[in-house]
Amino acid sequence: MQPLVKIPYTDIRGYTPFELLYLHRRGARTLVEGAKRTFGEASRLTSALAMPWADRASRRWLEKSGNPYLHEIAASAESLGLPGVYTLNVCFEWGCTSGVWHSEGSPLLRRVLDWPFPSLGENIVVAHQKGPAGDFFNVTWPGYSGVLQATAPGRFAAAINQAPMRRRGAGLAGDWALGRMAVGRNFALPPSHLLRQTFETAPDFAAAKQMLCATPIAVPAIFVLCGMHSSEGCVIERTEGAFAVREMADGHVCATNHFESKLNEAGHGWRARPIDSHGRMICARTLGASPDLSWFAPPIANVNSRLALTANAANGSLLVMGTAGATQVTEIFRLPVSD
Repeated sequence: MQPLVKIPYTDIRGYTPFELLYLHRRGARTLVEGAKRTFGEASRLTSALAMPWADRASRRWLEKSGNPYLHEIAASAESLGLPGVYTLNVCFEWGCTSGVWHSEGSPLLRRVLDWPFPSLGENIVVAHQKGPAGDFFNVTWPGYSGVLQATAPGRFAAAINQAPMRRRGAGLAGDWALGRMAVGRNFALPPSHLLRQTFETAPDFAAAKQMLCATPIAVPAIFVLCGMHSSEGCVIERTEGAFAVREMADGHVCATNHFESKLNEAGHGWRARPIDSHGRMICARTLGASPDLSWFAPPIANVNSRLALTANAANGSLLVMGTAGATQVTEIFRLPVSD
């Protein structure tokens, strides 16, 4: 067995994710190179040829949209000197299981990130960041400017799940291609950039909820938001300009990669994202309120899983574990950080 990797804690308050890449340059290179092997060694040549084109297209889209984090992403791409940084920063292709549960008087966020990219679990970093509204801990990767999951003790914790794919009547591949074309014409914020702005500027759960509901986004997304008090937990299902909120009921509210609100009836319908979105949802609803990571098991744990975490903004606790599928590959990171 390989020894477990230690998840680094890095204080970048007063700095940006570019400094995070500078401090963890080797991990960033590993991630970009690993992305070329997402679908096996046979995909390496195809990815190597396609990545420069995808990078150019991603940069043009970020420029046209006036993205507030373009300068960071550009600096990271230049520093690393590898194609792929722009593409990875606007990639929306992941699946997740997340939710909020009542736990000992305060709500608890649970989260599993499913993403087929190799080496993600081994290269997690917990970045201590700061915005006008206060500090937050971003569970992230060097070279990535957005926020996919984070906690702001004393305010809230949150995560993003990928939304289902919009049906457009062109089959699976055609629907995917038409969806990418639609993104190219939409210059709103990527969901991960909106979540970063929320952690930077929202003073509390109510303000965060308002931002995540009302701000236009470039692609549909599912936000899971966990506050300080027993009533503060919700799932926000989003299209580019519409939203539906599912509040906590019976002690929990959960989300995987399909809509369960009125949004599911919009247009021609939606395709749930793999793996087994409905099965993961059924399992999530049966979980108890234990604050540890013992709940990380199939079907919630699957071949694409790359991290599992729990976060409690009320008591400031955070547990993070990097995984390769259902296998633990890192030591468990705990907040508060011990000396």
